[in-house]
Amino acid sequence: MKIISSVLKDLGDNFRVRRILPSFDARHVGPFVFVDHMGPVPIHTGKELVVRSHPHIGLATITYLYDGVIFHRDSIGTAVPIRPFEVNWMTAGSGIAHSERSQLDPQFSFLEGIQTWVALPKESEEVDPEFFHLDREQIPILSGDLWELRLAAGEFLGERSPVKVYSSLFYGDLEAKAGAKAEWNIPSDQESALYVSRGSLEVSGNKVQVGQTVVFDLGEKVSFSSREGVRAVLLGGVPLPERRHLWWNFVSTSLERIERAKLEWKEERFPVVPDEVDRIPLPPG
Repeated sequence: MKIISSVLKDLGDNFRVRRILPSFDARHVGPFVFVDHMGPVPIHTGKELVVRSHPHIGLATITYLYDGVIFHRDSIGTAVPIRPFEVNWMTAGSGIAHSERSQLDPQFSFLEGIQTWVALPKESEEVDPEFFHLDREQIPILSGDLWELRLAAGEFLGERSPVKVYSSLFYGDLEAKAGAKAEWNIPSDQESALYVSRGSLEVSGNKVQVGQTVVFDLGEKVSFSSREGVRAVLLGGVPLPERRHLWWNFVSTSLERIERAKLEWKEERFPVVPDEVDRIPLPPG
């Protein structure tokens, strides 16, 4: 077990995120290769988050919000708002482009959520792109004494999310009240981690606070308590056997494939997002 701290990243226009993965101390957890905690950011105009059309290959993205609304558009024709407690799972596979823009909503004065990338198995890196949206009522809930876990994707403790996944994994939104304790057995071939987004928890005598992640050893039991209550992300799964290369928004086992994706985006040969007139240019390098 080890505890790692996130790093603050500025995405522009003073919109900051906490970058959890990849980290110097943890390049991945199971198939998860990228995790950002965005916000909380006050919503005044509805334009606090503007991510123009950009591409992905070789991965699936998960967007899960605590507060606020983001409108998602992609090149396979999806156009849908994302609200708290809903799951948006986008499988990029052979290539997809999408945009994300925050929206005004009288229910919310802040925008906050978690964005995650899951590397696809080598044999599935070139699958056709897909998009899945789950309403709150479709997400399985596991519960115990003073805690509740919404299983956004994968399988955990005998429950399974209806989202289509390509490898053995689990991803959950944990809420625990003050005084909660839990202990969960993890299969011997799986990695796991708990990221604290609100409140704090204790693991093996260590206090873990907002922005910190407990990364458990392969097959290690997940055990925690919380004196004040906590909101956390539980994620993990079977690590993929091959090394993954990450460059900008591209993930692949092949550097050659990433170079091809870079050229396709630069030459505007990627699929186009309907109703988007602007795109993020290919970064230098």
